[in-house]
Amino acid sequence: MHTLNFPRYSFRFKNSENKVAVFDELRKKFVFLTPEEWVRQHVVQFLIQEKKFPKSLLNVEKQLKVHDLIKRYDVLAYRPDGSIHLVVECKAASVPVTQETFDQIARYNLALQATYLMVTNGLQHYFCQLDYEAEKYHFLPDLPEWS
Repeated sequence: MHTLNFPRYSFRFKNSENKVAVFDELRKKFVFLTPEEWVRQHVVQFLIQEKKFPKSLLNVEKQLKVHDLIKRYDVLAYRPDGSIHLVVECKAASVPVTQETFDQIARYNLALQATYLMVTNGLQHYFCQLDYEAEKYHFLPDLPEWS
């Protein structure tokens, strides 16, 4: 797997059906290690270890309905009141982050209404804060720590 632009984290691996699996501590199970999953696992650790997000408020790979279409988000962070704090879209390191990637997370956010968005391929990270009243978003140099 690619070396990513995140701090180094420890992961548990195992071989299953002649494929490598990584332990996902949020789903509490081993999942097949794809290039996108490698990025997703780093994002989860980044949110927990660097940004101090509570594990109990993080969720990965769940279905979401957007205009009668079933989609699947990568990582979501809730607030204690159940509203959505952050949506993350992960791509494999070999996939460039493009306008299409931002369009994808914007479509997801129509249903989710998060305060922050993060888009990453593990090498490049983009962070936005949404201002719904002004109908604008602001790019941020970094994601704020959980508060």
